[in-house]
Amino acid sequence: MGKSLKSLSRKALYVLQDEGFKPFLIRSKNFVTYRVKNRGRVEDSFYKDILFINGCDLPHPQRYRVDHQMEQLEAFGMTCDKAFYADLTLDQLKYYRGFVFYRCPILPVIEEFIKQAKAQNKTTFYDIDDLVFDTKYTDQIKYLDEMSKSERELYDDGVNRMGKTLKLCEYGIASTKRLQTEMAKSLKDVFINRNVASERMVKYSLAALREKRQDDKIIMGYFSGSITHNDDFKLIMPTIVKLLEKYDNLYLKIVGLLDLPPEMEKVKDKVLVAPFTDWKKLPNLIHSVDINLAPLEDTIFNEAKSENKWTEASLVKVPTVASNVGAFKEIIKNNQTGILCKDAAEWEKALTSLIEKPELRTKIANQAYDEVIKKHVTTYSGQGVVDFIASKLRKNFIFVLPSTNVSGGILVALRHASILKKHGYDVTLASTMRDKENIIHENEQLNVIPFSNLNVTGHVDTMVATMWSTLSCVASFYNCDHRKYLVQNFETDFYEYTKPERALANTTYSRIPGIDYITISKWCEKWLTEDFHNQVKFAPNGIDLSMFPSKKRTFKKDQKVKILIEGDSKSYYKNVDESFKITDQLDREKFEVHYLSYNGKPKRNYRYDKFYQNIPHSEVWKIYQNCDVLLKTSILESFSYPPLEMMATGGFCVVRPNDGNIEYLKDGENCLFYKPGDIDDAVAKINQIVSDSSLRDKLAKGSQKTVASRDWLKIENDIVKLYT
Repeated sequence: MGKSLKSLSRKALYVLQDEGFKPFLIRSKNFVTYRVKNRGRVEDSFYKDILFINGCDLPHPQRYRVDHQMEQLEAFGMTCDKAFYADLTLDQLKYYRGFVFYRCPILPVIEEFIKQAKAQNKTTFYDIDDLVFDTKYTDQIKYLDEMSKSERELYDDGVNRMGKTLKLCEYGIASTKRLQTEMAKSLKDVFINRNVASERMVKYSLAALREKRQDDKIIMGYFSGSITHNDDFKLIMPTIVKLLEKYDNLYLKIVGLLDLPPEMEKVKDKVLVAPFTDWKKLPNLIHSVDINLAPLEDTIFNEAKSENKWTEASLVKVPTVASNVGAFKEIIKNNQTGILCKDAAEWEKALTSLIEKPELRTKIANQAYDEVIKKHVTTYSGQGVVDFIASKLRKNFIFVLPSTNVSGGILVALRHASILKKHGYDVTLASTMRDKENIIHENEQLNVIPFSNLNVTGHVDTMVATMWSTLSCVASFYNCDHRKYLVQNFETDFYEYTKPERALANTTYSRIPGIDYITISKWCEKWLTEDFHNQVKFAPNGIDLSMFPSKKRTFKKDQKVKILIEGDSKSYYKNVDESFKITDQLDREKFEVHYLSYNGKPKRNYRYDKFYQNIPHSEVWKIYQNCDVLLKTSILESFSYPPLEMMATGGFCVVRPNDGNIEYLKDGENCLFYKPGDIDDAVAKINQIVSDSSLRDKLAKGSQKTVASRDWLKIENDIVKLYT
């Protein structure tokens, strides 16, 4: 039996032993109903702001702290979902910016979830509405002393496990000041978001108000909520008995679990009893009384309790008399929206006034109603908690990719994403090819979600288009502060003339309102500015030298020189056909030809000794290091990575110059250029490198100087500035 199942079994046993069979059935039904209703609640076609993780199976607490807070957030523009803690999966991490754990006891999945949330720069909050996260507080509950040893161990274990989860989180949300004070001892910052009524509570309360009360009776109501409140009622019991004896038309209605003490036997005929009722019917029950009683012992534990009883009574215009403790003291305006009492004398005075003065009951009830209806309802009270949560969420980025398949442009986007994540930002990759598997790039795990049917309702600070085909996706989302277009090439020329994609790609460069153009190529910066009149931000491209270890090439006479051709045979601008025309002119007794392609396969007329395809980027260095000379014949490149990678491993490059690669390639300094289309010149340049050791020494020094200047570690801050 797993730990969580054992804990659940022990909890069930405690309820059965302590509260009897009927409450056990009720709680079991609540638990099963909750699990059935909420299983599969989270849909991965959404990207939202907050996921509430509910650790409580009782309907009343989770309704106030999960459902009502969700309603608050939604009413003020922050989207959210909920999940039951036992159903939580690590995959849900990628679909939300932050997580609110309500009364969640520690479980292995909870601990791992929070650990990974922090690693992914997601924000974690702990929410609670009672001081039940440390036994130093719960030890103040007198009723717990009546438990057996095993029952107490079970209870304390649950308290301690909630405390462990709380301490793993970064921030807190509390329902009262005392909770805020105690939670702040373990968390960075804690916000008070008081319990408030939902829209449906108001609806049912307004319906209850239309019902008429009995005019011949004055009924005091005590809505205990829990058997542990017996000690609270004892505070006012002598006063209640005295008043019941004094006034013939005065009655006491007890709702919930309350032991009737012997002292009240003489007035038992004036005690009305009602069982726990569904919350939708509770307004009718409260409305049936004339005075709401809310006594509380003055303890730290009780100071942390919420003012729910006052809120619920005020909604149906029933005045509340409460102990001058905790949230009641903080919220109730004495003699205006309720009456606060410190001792028995004040309780007797307050109750006598309300019993004898119906106009006073009406006045206080109306003032309390006016206060609650505008300040203590979800739709009017959520801005504070929304602002608090928003202030703690990390700035988030969504990079929209055509796919996660390896290519030069995708690798640059992944590098930028991993740099932003490394610098503390929340980064997500959205793939239009329905990719869902997360990527580990440069030791950073990057979340991947499928873009197909994705509904981004959560707030996004910055969405990034990475290829021309993704720009329309980025432009379509409304809840986004910034939209950037990472231009890495003139993709118009990726397509042959008359292809419709040429015009479509070209339109994406035409000063689209709301789009910020950024690039890693000086050549792209030039034509975006001069030809399309855009304002462009530039940051240099780089290389991770740790991924491309260098090895000196020897060019021994008894060994063949290995020529590496790199490029997709299907992409005409890669011009791979020309590479093989060049190598066909080499003496195959002295040369080997190796071909590396990420996508396209060799054509039938290609002559090669080894072919590599779909090689993980982390393994590419082995292919470069195993070869001596890279032959790169692309017609069009924005920033050609293969020559830089080859130079980093100590190899040499013969390259056809283009607008993209001349940014860092210098003929005779770190590579040799051949005349475009001149096969003989390319063959001559390869042979020159093989035969001239002094030239190789010069090119090697120039190459190492070039790659050192392009070290990602040196330009990370430039990349961050590109996006922030």
